[in-house]
Amino acid sequence: MPDSADSPATAAAAGRPDGAQPDNRVLLILAADHRDSLERGLYGLTAPPTPAQAARISDDKLLVYQALLDAAAWVPAQVQPGVLIDEQYGASVAELASHSDGAISLCMPLEASGQEWFRFAYGDDWQRHAGSFEAEHAKVLVRDNPGLDPARREQQARRLGQVSAWAARAGRSLILELLVPATDADKDATAGNVHRYDAELRPGHTLQVMEYLQDYGVEPAFWTVEGLDRHDAAVAVAAMAQRGGRQARCLTGGGHAPYDTLKHWLQVAAPIPGWAGFAIGRGIWWDPLRAHLRHLSTAGEARRRIRAVYADYARYYLNAREGTLPVEPDVAP
Repeated sequence: MPDSADSPATAAAAGRPDGAQPDNRVLLILAADHRDSLERGLYGLTAPPTPAQAARISDDKLLVYQALLDAAAWVPAQVQPGVLIDEQYGASVAELASHSDGAISLCMPLEASGQEWFRFAYGDDWQRHAGSFEAEHAKVLVRDNPGLDPARREQQARRLGQVSAWAARAGRSLILELLVPATDADKDATAGNVHRYDAELRPGHTLQVMEYLQDYGVEPAFWTVEGLDRHDAAVAVAAMAQRGGRQARCLTGGGHAPYDTLKHWLQVAAPIPGWAGFAIGRGIWWDPLRAHLRHLSTAGEARRRIRAVYADYARYYLNAREGTLPVEPDVAP
């Protein structure tokens, strides 16, 4: 175990270029970097996509981005809309977002999709790919739990420490999306009840993992954390993100949770200092894209529905955070 990192973190160690101050706007990310789960779950693919299938996925991701642009037109100044998009299917979206004059903040993933432990999407060539787009944020998806294999955990933590150091050198804000899956022991302790695990064990495990990664030099600017049901748990996570004088903030992750569950998670976290927005994906665009794939709606209808759901979550978040939001103008069909 490396030495504990209780001393105040430098700006560079927190995933920001030296001397930069954190942007205190609310960051509301529409996450659309799904690859493996998207191919299998939404498009029903059982083999690598054909060129035509890959083009359809890319077109649909562009539609999601266009819906985000539609929604971004009405958000107040304290909100920064963001898109999380992959190079494989979203290169055109990444180019558009990077040239949007700040209207949309671009975030791109570094991890290979569908892996149990963190691996780079492009192997040893990952830094070249990461530098190919003018992204403001780099994202890593991490699965960890204090009860998992210690050697694998250490290997992953050291690799993530290298990513954190790269982000600081490259001037990229690092977003760490943390998933804390239940181990067999956790399932036994909660009789296999997912809701009990989320309420009783996951918050504590999340704190332990955050501290563990910090001690290995992993210093994201944002921690994206699975939704929390209780105020005290969300307060504790925000405090851990800022342990030892760090300036990291937290985002509420959406997973593929139901609408009411997502709204509850936002309501819990939004008013708490240190929580700075959300990163929601499938809960916004999955159903509209599925209806469009099944020819139950047009592309325009899917786009308007995605815009409306994103705007609804944004409105709800801001209302929970500060109780004010400009009235959204009607959009002509």
